[in-house]
Parts: sequence; C-alpha cells; structure tokens
Amino acid sequence: MTGILSNIRVLDFGRYIAGPFGACVLAELGAEVIRIEKVEGSEDRFTTPVGDGAEGEGMVGAGYLHLNRNKLGIALDPMTPEGRELVRKLVATADVVIANLPIDTLKAMHIDYESLKAVKPDIILAMSSTFGETGPYAQRVGFDGIAQAMCGNMYLSGFPGQPLKSWVPWSDFGTALSTAVAILAALMHRERTGRGQYVEGTLLATALTYNNASLIEEAVLSIGREGTGNRGQTGAPADVFKCTDGWVLVRVVGQPLFKRWARLMGEGHWLTDPRFKTDIDRGNNSLIISRRMQEWCESRTCAETTETLEAARIPCGQVYDPRSVLKDQHVVEGGFFKRHSYPGVEKEYPVMARLFRMSDCDVESSRRAPLLGEHTEEILTQLGVSQVELASLREKRVVR
Repeated sequence: MTGILSNIRVLDFGRYIAGPFGACVLAELGAEVIRIEKVEGSEDRFTTPVGDGAEGEGMVGAGYLHLNRNKLGIALDPMTPEGRELVRKLVATADVVIANLPIDTLKAMHIDYESLKAVKPDIILAMSSTFGETGPYAQRVGFDGIAQAMCGNMYLSGFPGQPLKSWVPWSDFGTALSTAVAILAALMHRERTGRGQYVEGTLLATALTYNNASLIEEAVLSIGREGTGNRGQTGAPADVFKCTDGWVLVRVVGQPLFKRWARLMGEGHWLTDPRFKTDIDRGNNSLIISRRMQEWCESRTCAETTETLEAARIPCGQVYDPRSVLKDQHVVEGGFFKRHSYPGVEKEYPVMARLFRMSDCDVESSRRAPLLGEHTEEILTQLGVSQVELASLREKRVVR
C-alpha cells in the first residue's frame, strides 16, 4: 500500500495546532510535509515541555512531538534576503502551503497568496485564523479558548455564574481537520482545472458550526438555556455519576434507550409519568432522573457499573485521568498509539498511530517529529544549494 498523497509536497509554516495538525493529517495520507520554523525554534516547539530535546534545542514540548510526526524539518529565517530566496525556491517545488499566521506576517515572509502565485501559479494556500479576513474582528488575535467563549460553548458547558472551557482545544483541532478537507478538495479541483486557490479556515467558524444546533434552538424558541455542567438538557439520564471508586458518564438519548434504562431500574413508572415522556421532557426534569441514577451507582464500582450498563446496551464510560487512559485495555490492544523516542526525552512516548483507517492506503505514524533543522541540509541540497553556500548560510544564521 502507498500513501494517496505521495506525490504532494506541503510546506508547513504553521504554529501551535490549527496549522500543524492539518499538515499532520496530510502527512499521514502520504504527503511530503516540510515543517519550516525559526532558526532558534518556533514557539510551539516548547509548549508543555517533556524534555531537553536534542543538543542546542533547550527543550521540546509534548504538543510539538504529537503534531509534527511524519514531517521533515528545516529551520530558516525568512525575513532575511537569503531566507526569502530559499522560501521562493521551496515554494516553486510545492503543491500546498499551510500557514496560520497573521496576514501581515505572511506578506512580510512573501507567502501571502499573491506572492505565492507569482512563483507557482497553481499553488494552494491554506490559511487559518481566529476570526477570518472579513468582519470587524478581522485584525484581532486569538486562540482556541476565544472561539469556545464566543460560540456559546463555555456558557452552556458551565454553571450559572461560572462558565467553563474545555481543556482540549477542540476548535483548533476542528479547524485543522476542516482545513485539511478543504485542501483535499482544492487538490481535486486543481487536478480537474489546473488552477490553485486560497483556502481559509477560522476557529470561530468551527466553533459556531459545532454549536450550531444550540444556536438554532435559541433563534427559533428563545429558550435562554443556562449551563448545567455535565448534566445534559435534552435527555436523561445524561450526567456523570459517582461510584465507589470513581466516576462514570452515562448518556441516554431517545425512547428506546430510555426504555432500557427504566427496565434496568426495574421501575415502569418512568415510562408512564408525563414528566418523562420525551427527551425534552426528560431534559427539563433531569435532576430527578440523575438523582435516581446516582442512587443506583453509588454502591457499585466503576467496573460493575459499566459492565451492567453495557449488558443493558446503555452507553457509558468511566471518567479517566490521563494515566488511566494509557492503561485502558481497549486503548492498548486496539493499537491506538505507537511508541516514539526523541533525543533528550528520557522515555518513549505514545503518539497516535493513525487518526483513521483506510483499506487500500497507508495511514500510519511512521516517523517521529523532526529535530530542529534536522533536514535542512537534505532539503537545501535538493534545491541546488552547495556545501559552501550552506556553510555560509549557517554562519549568517539564515539557516540551522
């Protein structure tokens, strides 16, 4: 099997998550992805440090190790004349450029769409930002949490007077995924027409999309929902319940599941009481159902709870801390992670083996994240840079 994108070269100027993860998805589909970062290392290399890294790196972060697997790495300064020329040569060989950087920075680096087209007319530029290029917030900066706050998620996920943000930056990852999908579509369009194009993803658009149903409900019904934390509002039982040795999340949606739950409780009155007739009715009276479910759970272990619920075909899952996630039998035996090693990181670490499976294409995490400037010489040699020129560029700190 071969990667479906094995003939595609991607230049990854991304930082943090929204850019690098989109490039990571393309790399797992077989694209040759070259991560281009600062000579001293880009900011996201050092986020959530887990070791000193290779010699001269100072440190290396967990996010970097996760999001830059399967990539080649080059370090250069695109703000110097020599660095801009190297970028121009790289662009001439590329199919896609990914950058989640401010538009002014793109122009300064000569990787805005007009500059790229002048070098490679059929290039595809994928840009992501918090708010997008249009609208009154176009020049504002932001991160994932800003989108979570402004789409209504934090308000509804928290409690009255206490909004809560998700620990996992899902709008970043969601934007990366949707941008990767758009890049694939742009590649198909180019194959048919010969034309490249500009692709834009935004964190706010992702967050608004994911919370769209709640916004539709408010626009139509003016319900004015308040946050209820873990407890769902459109079905029940839908909450986190305390067991003797931990917590279990239970999610019941729809009449068939609610009938199974009532049978498990051995209490038919739940099915005749008008307060619990529909999902919305059950959501409106969810505290009553949650109290009953809590009574049922509190004398059982998490294992007993999940085994009994699963036997009744009721969706549930134990609330894990990160250490428990890594020990879970299904996670281990399902091959979700592949162990990688990196200089200066004292233990092997788990990296997602694949985001998805394909029956006729390789989709595998086969290479660790690159050292800072690890492939600079290899890539520049391909561009025709001599050893003498390379030594000069390194002496001037244009490349590493």
